[in-house]
Amino acid sequence: MLDQIHWLAAVTVLGVLEQAYFFLQVIYARRLFGISPPKISGPPEFERIFRAQVNSSEYFPIFLALLWQAGLFFHQGLAAALGLLYLCARYCYFMGYKASSSERLSPMYFSAGVLWILIAVSALGILHFFLSHYVGLNILQLLTA
Repeated sequence: MLDQIHWLAAVTVLGVLEQAYFFLQVIYARRLFGISPPKISGPPEFERIFRAQVNSSEYFPIFLALLWQAGLFFHQGLAAALGLLYLCARYCYFMGYKASSSERLSPMYFSAGVLWILIAVSALGILHFFLSHYVGLNILQLLTA
C-alpha cells in the first residue's frame, strides 16, 4: 500500500512545509512593521504578505483533498507532479503578492488551472472506479480496444 501513496505523502509534507514558511513570513512581517495580533491591517507591504498567506491557507485543504483523490483514483505520479506544480505556483503567488498585488495574478491563474486539472482527473478516476466496480463497465478497456 505504501508504494501506492509515497509520492502523495511527500508532496503533502512539502505543502505543509510551504504553509509553515508562509506563516513564518507573516510573523516576520508583524515584527518588522510592529503589527501585534489580532490586528490584520497596517502598511500595504504587511497587508499583502498577510493576504498571500491567508489566501494560500484557504486553498490548502482543497488542494490536499484533490491531490489525494487524483492520486488514489487516477494516477499517483501524475497527481504528485501536478501537486508539485501547484506548490511552485503558490510559492510564486506568495512572492509576487509580497512584491506587488499585480504580480500575484499570473501564478494565481496558473495554480487555479492546476486545481481544475486535479478536479478533472479526480472526477475521471472516481467515475472509472464506480463504473467498473458497480456497473462492470471498464472505460479503459473500451478506449484501448
